[in-house]
Amino acid sequence: MHTSEAAEQLRGWFSGRLPEAWFTGPPDVVLDREEVSVVGRLPEPPGTAEASEASEASEAERAGVLAGHIQRFREDTRERRIAIAREAEQRYGYKVSWGVECGGEREMFTTLSVPVMTRLRQPERRVLDTLVDAGVARSRSDALAWCVRLVGKNTDEWLSELRTALQHVERARAAGPRA
Repeated sequence: MHTSEAAEQLRGWFSGRLPEAWFTGPPDVVLDREEVSVVGRLPEPPGTAEASEASEASEAERAGVLAGHIQRFREDTRERRIAIAREAEQRYGYKVSWGVECGGEREMFTTLSVPVMTRLRQPERRVLDTLVDAGVARSRSDALAWCVRLVGKNTDEWLSELRTALQHVERARAAGPRA
């Protein structure tokens, strides 16, 4: 099965499997080689919209209400999320990570940290070492992860276009003649 086809199947399965009361719409389901991330949108708790329009003290209160709302969802759904993740892992072979979005905040409850081997020449290693020496990162591994997050943040639109183009390539390959 091709990656885009697997991602579509997973999106459908999670949309059908998750309790309707959990999220305000279908969850975002993102698949890579090792992991599927499921991120649902929670309804904003009552009173948070008014707090954001009031003073800065109310902004702190709003942040606290959102954090508590997210934490309550996390605790209340833990056992069911674990059971659903196990079903998905057995069925599709991917580890499942969970998260939510609420009131403009995004919080991941679980994620995999997967080692990635790379070979770097001295100039690239020096970049990582500079980040470590400056205290931006604890290790070369952390520095590389920091760089990847920075590139992802600053080139999000371009990466999105690239992913869309790759999906078109996968569909064309799947529709082509078989060897």
